[in-house]
Amino acid sequence: MSSKLLVVIATSDKEKALTGMMYAHKTLEEGWMDQVKVIFFGPAQRLLVEDEQIGKLAGEIGAREQPIACKFISDRDGISEKTEALGVKVDYVGTIISDFIKDGFVPMVF
Repeated sequence: MSSKLLVVIATSDKEKALTGMMYAHKTLEEGWMDQVKVIFFGPAQRLLVEDEQIGKLAGEIGAREQPIACKFISDRDGISEKTEALGVKVDYVGTIISDFIKDGFVPMVF
């Protein structure tokens, strides 16, 4: 049985976002799970582009597994280009999240 983890960073609270991102980063680095996916969704997307520490950590995660951010929200907020510049893919995530869960990924939401 493979271990698959889906980390959804949705909070605008920096400390909560960092907790989830650090866990995802370390899990990727140490191979604690077979697969790890990271999605930025909702208020976390503005934090991603406005906070240097969050943006840097997203880039480090992206060196191992490209994170995804919600296109609807980033387009609405005018931050799609800034998000992509951090190495985060911008795409519609509703179906993506659902498909990951159907494929056996366990969601952790921060």
